[in-house]
Amino acid sequence: MTDVIIVGAGTAGLTAAIYARRAGRSVLLFESSAYGGQIINTPDIENYPGLAHVSGFDFATALYQQAADLGAELKYERVLSVKSLPDRKIVHTAEGDYEARAVILATGAKNRPLGLDREKELIGRGVSYCATCDGMFFRGRDVVVAGGGNTALEDAAFLANYCRRVYLVHRRDEFRGSKETAKKLAAMDNVEFVMNSRVTKILGDEKVEGVEVTDKNTGAVRAIAAAALFVAIGQMPDNEAFSDLVELSDGGYIEAGEDCRTKTAGIYTAGDCRTKTVRQLTTAAADGAVAALAASQEM
Repeated sequence: MTDVIIVGAGTAGLTAAIYARRAGRSVLLFESSAYGGQIINTPDIENYPGLAHVSGFDFATALYQQAADLGAELKYERVLSVKSLPDRKIVHTAEGDYEARAVILATGAKNRPLGLDREKELIGRGVSYCATCDGMFFRGRDVVVAGGGNTALEDAAFLANYCRRVYLVHRRDEFRGSKETAKKLAAMDNVEFVMNSRVTKILGDEKVEGVEVTDKNTGAVRAIAAAALFVAIGQMPDNEAFSDLVELSDGGYIEAGEDCRTKTAGIYTAGDCRTKTVRQLTTAAADGAVAALAASQEM
């Protein structure tokens, strides 16, 4: 019997592990891919208090090492379901069942696709959701970025340093992201804004050779030759496996307030997977601390 099982080893999950271990509880984390979550793909974090500049990889590695040094155990298994019983919780993975006194769901969120034909098929052949991961593969070539938030703007700025031309396609007439970043992009000779438009088709058979963009106002269709399409239109949670355990919002996020408690006793949630207004590293870390302390105090 483990005191606290944490589903997800991103910033929220690893912070929860640190706080639960410091509270004297045994901790087991489950992660289906790699610890750290999506922050590991960020080349430079500038908004975490006390750390003016740190790479996402270094940040995640330090967080993991801190949790591991305190005695938290990490297993790379995908959690398929969680069952709540009066005296314990049963966490079911592809490898077996594990028992805990409390469970913290810190599953984060994943990249939202455009939903285009053959988009999934062409991942790794020109379709990407991580500019910092794959941008260098398209050095000196033309690329398209779809999105209008901070991630899309930052992706475009990163790619503009290496690619011949960057087309930034956004469905509105102004960007939702940083006005300062948008201003810098507008001053770059190799960046073109394609506003009030959506990417409606991927061109190319074996690999991306371009995209079709449709103007929302006129319906006009434009073909843009490009070697890659970088999708940056936000994220979505992956909480369907827990829909019978917790209440989910219309968007699929776990319903919980700042106390990180769900409707089920002994089940907590933390980080980007829960309903909240601000999703940042700081808020993920705060959730992890709150959820872990609540779970530890109520045993």
